[in-house]
Amino acid sequence: MNKISRYSRRRFVQYGSLVLGSSILAACAGGSETATEATESPTASSSPETAGELTPVTFGTNWFAQAEHGGFYQAVATGIYEEHGLDVTIQMGGPQVNGTQLLMGEAVDFFMGYSADAINAIQESIPKVTVAAIFQKDPQVLIAHPNQGIQDLADLKGHPIFISKAANVTYWPFLEAKYGFTEDMKRNYNFNPGPFLQDKDSAQQGYLSSEPLAIRKEGGFEPVVFLLADNGYNPYSTTIEARREMVEENPDLVQRFVDASIKGWYSYFENPAPANELIKEDNPEMTDEQLAYGIEKIQEYGLAISDEAETDGIGAMTDERWQSFFETMADAGVFEEDVDYTQAYTLDFVNKGEEYYRE
Repeated sequence: MNKISRYSRRRFVQYGSLVLGSSILAACAGGSETATEATESPTASSSPETAGELTPVTFGTNWFAQAEHGGFYQAVATGIYEEHGLDVTIQMGGPQVNGTQLLMGEAVDFFMGYSADAINAIQESIPKVTVAAIFQKDPQVLIAHPNQGIQDLADLKGHPIFISKAANVTYWPFLEAKYGFTEDMKRNYNFNPGPFLQDKDSAQQGYLSSEPLAIRKEGGFEPVVFLLADNGYNPYSTTIEARREMVEENPDLVQRFVDASIKGWYSYFENPAPANELIKEDNPEMTDEQLAYGIEKIQEYGLAISDEAETDGIGAMTDERWQSFFETMADAGVFEEDVDYTQAYTLDFVNKGEEYYRE
């Protein structure tokens, strides 16, 4: 790991790829001791430490630093985590990062996840728990060329689509079940829009707040964009995951991290400048234009603030939403029908209302 800068009152770490040893893999199967000591007051929800010592916490993101991570960086940049007694280090993710291994091997205390992986972990007897959902809508999109007669997702049936390997166990089975997509449509996506740009008959995956802008700039046209969340694919995204052991033995720490992170997101939407500086430090390829575009799309499409989050606050989750997603994906063959998906999450740390987080 490469620590790129040290700030007064905060720490910030750049993280590239990590190769994990057999000890971490064993930890995934057998569990391990929590990496952070319990605080003195297990019932306090968001009070700062009174002894002057900050609790070290490491949070792993799921990709290179970007606007989709902005609220977490904002909580570092503006001292919100410190106000909650936390000394937070952010470890940046990437294509080679396995978040579950990092979390269960105690390389991180919390990780940025998503609903599908959380339920799959329970199916594989991995004891991790989702404690908050920053995005009510998954930013996953499919992108097509204009003027090709593509008006909705159903029109993509039969077209070549560039997707990543992860899509095979997340949204692709949903598309097969609902829209009749087939195996022969799949093409390997290497996170480069070049193949898509060269084939007007094709489509590709992407993030709402990222790839459409890159395609517009490189291809010179406005792509057709379909947000899967608005077409029946409804997982929570940009979630906060923790080891079950930590949730049960140190709920105060979990609550403080969740509260501070959510407050960071409200702050980020009001004035993103502090976080954006840190994001660009960590990811030098990130531009002001891309950050502004990302924030615009997050807000325009209600990724963070929509549905229950409008009243219950950013991070909100419901039993009904988890059940709906599980049943949809079980019907598509992704999950076994007898999996106890309720073990994948807890509502204990969220749904406190917007006013609570703006105090």
